[in-house]
Amino acid sequence: MAHHDAVACVQLVPIFQKLDSATTQAIADLVQERTFKKGDYLFMAGDDAQSLIIVAQGQVKVTQTTASGREQLIRVLSTGDFDGEAVLFTGSGRETSAQAMVDTQACMISRTAFQQLLQASQSVALNMLNALGTRVAALESQAAATLTTSVGERLANYLVDTSSELGETTFKLPLAKKDLAAYLGTSPETISRKLTQFSNQHLISQSGRSTVEILDTDGLMLIE
Repeated sequence: MAHHDAVACVQLVPIFQKLDSATTQAIADLVQERTFKKGDYLFMAGDDAQSLIIVAQGQVKVTQTTASGREQLIRVLSTGDFDGEAVLFTGSGRETSAQAMVDTQACMISRTAFQQLLQASQSVALNMLNALGTRVAALESQAAATLTTSVGERLANYLVDTSSELGETTFKLPLAKKDLAAYLGTSPETISRKLTQFSNQHLISQSGRSTVEILDTDGLMLIE
């Protein structure tokens, strides 16, 4: 990875923001780049957790298999999101799996290097605590949004965010409708109805089973 790319990747992550340039560059020296094709696994449940994973570009779904064998969507990681911070402290195996929904670039920092960073930099340690607090708040906010916002609003925001993330106005939905429904707290049938409604309102255009074209971003953002 070119050094300036490593620095850019580091600066995406909340726990490494607002650091002095020397510290940022030192962290960038520890970063390893990996590229994953759509469908590739970044890690699987049971793997030994050896590194903090930062999504530099792309989208990744994190899932967990239930006792009945059903795959349950836990969260979606986008550019700047990270995973693995908790297991870096415990050294336990991973309980979730992470799969690239689109071609994805990731940056990785080993457990040993990360722990040394925490010991050497008070700023990184403080940022880590703040980031974990922010993640808890985000989970609470997502749960509240499921109760207080409409399915249409959540779906419209997802479409706009995904379009922005991929840098394309025409794209295939990275998540299968059943996973998207679970992520947004609704049913696959409701997702299909809402997509058809958006099409009839000329906000989007659909082709095939999962290809969407954003026609009116502003209109989608006004959905309530």
